[in-house]
Amino acid sequence: MAFDFLVPVDDKVLAHCELLPPQAVGRNIHIHTKRDGLPVLANASFAILGVLESRNAFEKKPERLNTTELRIQFYKLMMGNWNATLVDLGDIEEGESVEDTYFVVKEIVAELLEEGVIPIVIGATQDITYPTYRAFDKIKDMINLVCVDSRFDFGADEELISSHSYMSKIITDKPNNLFNFSNIGYQSYFNAQEEIDLMERLFFDAYRLGDITADITLAEPVMRNAHIISIDARAIRASEMGLSKNFSPNGFTGREICAIARYAGISDMVSVFGIYEIENNPQAFQLTAQIIWYFMEGFNYRIKESPGADNKDFTKFIVPSETEELVFYKSHLTERWWVEIPSIIASHTKTNSSALLPCTEQDYLDACDQNLPERWFKAYKKGFS
Repeated sequence: MAFDFLVPVDDKVLAHCELLPPQAVGRNIHIHTKRDGLPVLANASFAILGVLESRNAFEKKPERLNTTELRIQFYKLMMGNWNATLVDLGDIEEGESVEDTYFVVKEIVAELLEEGVIPIVIGATQDITYPTYRAFDKIKDMINLVCVDSRFDFGADEELISSHSYMSKIITDKPNNLFNFSNIGYQSYFNAQEEIDLMERLFFDAYRLGDITADITLAEPVMRNAHIISIDARAIRASEMGLSKNFSPNGFTGREICAIARYAGISDMVSVFGIYEIENNPQAFQLTAQIIWYFMEGFNYRIKESPGADNKDFTKFIVPSETEELVFYKSHLTERWWVEIPSIIASHTKTNSSALLPCTEQDYLDACDQNLPERWFKAYKKGFS
C-alpha cells in the first residue's frame, strides 16, 4: 500500500507543538507520528504531504528540503474560524527511482481524492505536479490545471521530464485528460517565443505578471474552474523569499501570492493544492506557511453555486454580437460572473447544456462594447477542436 511509504513527522516538530497555545494549528492537526501511526482520514478536509524527491530538478538542489522547519512555521500559526479537520501525513522520501516516487505520490493523492480530502503537497521540485495530475486518471476525465509560475515549463521534445519540462509530459502523455491549462504570472523574458506561440495554438490561458499585479482579482475566475493548483515558489520575488540564487528580483509579493492562494481555496473545484521549489530559508518557510494558511482560509468561504436561467439567485444577461449571442450570469450572493460556452456540450459537461466559463464583470462590459472576451474565445475554439 502506498501509505506504507510515508515517513512520520519528525519528533522535533511534535516537541515544538507541546509549547504552542491551544489555538495554534499544531495543536489542532492530526499528525502521522512514529508512536501512533497514520491519522484517520475520515472527515478530514486537508492532508499535508511533503515530497522530498528532487532528482529531476532543473537546477540541482544542494540540500534536501527541510520540511521539519517548514512545519514548525506552519504549526505556529493560529487557526482561523474554520470548520475544517486537518491531518499531516508526513513525507514521501525519494524512491529507488524517480518513477517510484511518482507512483507513490500518484497513489496517495488518488486515495485522498477518493476520500474527499484535499492534498496540500509541499514538494522540492515542480515536476511533482505530474503525478498529482495522473492521480485523477480513474477519477475524472477532463482536468483543468492552473500553474502560478514565471515559466510555462515546456521543455525540448527530447528532454527528460524535469522541473522545467513537466508540462510537455502532461500534454503528450496518454491518457490525455488535460482539458485546460492556465498560467498565472509568467514573465516574458523567461519564455521562448515558441512557448508563447504554443500556448496560443493550444488555446491555453496565460496571464503576465504585470497584468495580475495590476488587478489581482483577475486570478479569481481562472482559479474557479481549476482542479489542480501548482505554485512554483520562484514566481515570488527573491526578496520576499529571502533567497537570491534561482529566484528573480521580479515576481509576486507575499501579499499577492497569499491572495492568489485564498482565491484557490474559495474555488469549490480545486481538489489538489501544491507548492514547489521552496528552498531552505526561514523567511521562505514562513511565507510558504502563510500561503497554505490562506488556502485553508479560502476553503472556509467556499460557496457551491450553479448558474442557470431558472435559478433565482442569478441574473441572466444576453449580449448580442455579430457572430454569437453571449449569455452571462451574475450571482446575487457572491457577485461572481459566468458566461456560457455554447460549443462545449455533452462530452465535457455530461449534459446537453452549454458549459459555463467563470469570467469577470469587465468581460461582460467588454462584450457589451462588442469585444469578445479572450478566454471565452479560446474556450469556444477549443470546443470545436
